[in-house]
Amino acid sequence: MVLLGITAAMLFFVWRYRLKRNPLASNIEGNAMMEIVWTALPTALVMVMFWYGWAGYQSSRSVPPDAMPVKVTARMWSWMFEYANGKVHHELFVPLDKPVKLILASQDVNHSLYIPAVRIKQDCIPGRESYLWFRPTKLETYDIQCAEFCGTEHSNMLSKVRVVSASDFETWYNTIEPVDENSGERLVQIYGCLSCHTTDGGKKVGPSFKGIYGERQTVLVRRREMNIDVDDEYLLESMREPNAKIVKGYPPNQMPSQEGILSDEQMTAIVKYIQELK
Repeated sequence: MVLLGITAAMLFFVWRYRLKRNPLASNIEGNAMMEIVWTALPTALVMVMFWYGWAGYQSSRSVPPDAMPVKVTARMWSWMFEYANGKVHHELFVPLDKPVKLILASQDVNHSLYIPAVRIKQDCIPGRESYLWFRPTKLETYDIQCAEFCGTEHSNMLSKVRVVSASDFETWYNTIEPVDENSGERLVQIYGCLSCHTTDGGKKVGPSFKGIYGERQTVLVRRREMNIDVDDEYLLESMREPNAKIVKGYPPNQMPSQEGILSDEQMTAIVKYIQELK
């Protein structure tokens, strides 16, 4: 409407003061009332828009005191959600009608948590903690996307918000799955390993887990090639120091260290799982 009004006024003045009707230019004195109006009116409109925007911003930053905290870790190219009791999952489970505070951090580059269905978005910046909150009001499943270009697999950095009843959430929340030698498949899903690796032999940013155990690999160590056997020691080192030995043909500096993220038991379970992928 504003564009339409400006365009109409422009066309009127072009027609009204065309050269044929006004062959000689004349000086036009200012109009104090008009100047006051066209200064005061836009100012009032801008202040009204500012007030509405500020009120919405304050609402989005004022977290209810009973909000449930969930730590969100973004990394290339997956999301990880950690709850107060230590439970970790690659999807966000939340109870119906309970405010949820998402505490955001990034392990590597800039990301942006975006949940279109609930109209919230916030950047995840390395070395800085940010937050946002929302209150789920429907038993639905919503998409989670990354709204900041973060590398080659940016478009696949997806997850879900699963809104469940309070009783179902309590059951899920209090069910802690033990870490054993059979939990490796679950762990590589939860911790986003499959964002860069496959289990079917396909190539992604990192080498496939399938058939790699026991194979002879050419790796780069400080830009020098050497051949190594893929065994427990190599896989554990690759989780703790991903850039120590880079498989030839794959880019360095893609995988963050899992030291302090995965426990020794979890790393051992993942190695056991990779060993079984023949």
